Parts: sequence; structure tokens; C-alpha cells
Amino acid sequence: MDKKELEKIKQKALDEHIPIIMDDTLEVVDKILKEVKPKRILEIGTAVGYSAICFSEYLSEDGEIDTIERDEERIIEAKANIEKVGVSNKINIYSGDAVEILPTLNNKYDVVFIDAAKGKYPFFLKEALRMLDTHGVILADNILYKGYVMSDYNKHKQRTAVRNLREYIKEVTENPNIETEILEVGDGLAISRMK
Repeated sequence: MDKKELEKIKQKALDEHIPIIMDDTLEVVDKILKEVKPKRILEIGTAVGYSAICFSEYLSEDGEIDTIERDEERIIEAKANIEKVGVSNKINIYSGDAVEILPTLNNKYDVVFIDAAKGKYPFFLKEALRMLDTHGVILADNILYKGYVMSDYNKHKQRTAVRNLREYIKEVTENPNIETEILEVGDGLAISRMK
């Protein structure tokens, strides 16, 4: 993997205000991936491919990442970035809305990384649980959403996103089959492991 290229991709995304995984969140995810040594990762929300590229380093041999993105321009950029870094043999991009694509997937995944439309997190969770391998891990990024989720925030603009993120947290903390910890790294990361 070309680390110099990866650094350029990261810088460009930051300069253009494209949301990518934050460094402190990535550190936590790296540790989990090292421990899990995933064969298959599902990522919901590709953006410019930065996180998928970072995760690809921890795949077991012949491992693969399936990642979903609906923004055409970002898909084009992600494909170019994945090519530049030299990991296109490990990453498959599904183009379209995750809400439509997820129900058509029937693979088993060791890790599911959720980082897409905040208002759809409960749906993504349901699909992730359906495809998660026995000892799998679900990671939901931006779960605290600028601190709104844990406050009494109720402004109209973000109300649906905040309500659905709260619902996600409720589901992962109350589901008897999952063990969840929520870390205040980046914009909040929920780590749910199958028991």
C-alpha cells in the first residue's frame, strides 16, 4: 500500500471538507481490525474511499471489503484513490443507495462499518445484524453526532437524524445478543460485538 498516496487522499478530503474517518476513531478501529483479522468487511458509506483503504491493510489473506456509496462523483474519486494506493483487488464498490443495496446482499461479514445517512442507522443496523458472522463486530461512526445525541437537542433540521441515532443506541445497548460500548472518540463510535 502506498502510504504517501494515502496521505494525499486524506489531505485532499480534509481540504474539500469531505467527511472522512477521524484519526482518533481510526486508531480505535485499527486496534479492533488487528484483533479480528477480518476476511470480509462491509462498509456503508464509501465517500472517497479513505477508510476502506485504511481498513484493507488488516484484511486476512484473500480478504475483501464491500463498500456502498450513492454519490456518483465520490464513487469516481474513490475508485481512482483505491487504484492509486494499489488495493483495488481488495475493495468492491457498490454504487447506489444502501437502503436498496443492503437487502440484496447475502454475504457474511466479520466487521460492518456504518458511516452514512444518520437517519438510516436503525435500518443499517438491522441489515448488519442479518449479515454479521458469529463473532462479528459492528462499528457505527458519528454516533454522538456533534454531541446532539446525548443532549436535549431538538432543532428541526437535525431532529430525525438525532432521533434515529438515539434509537440505534437504544437497540444496540438493549439487545441481549450484543455487547456495546460507546466511545467519545471523533464524533462518537459505537462498538457492538456479538456475544
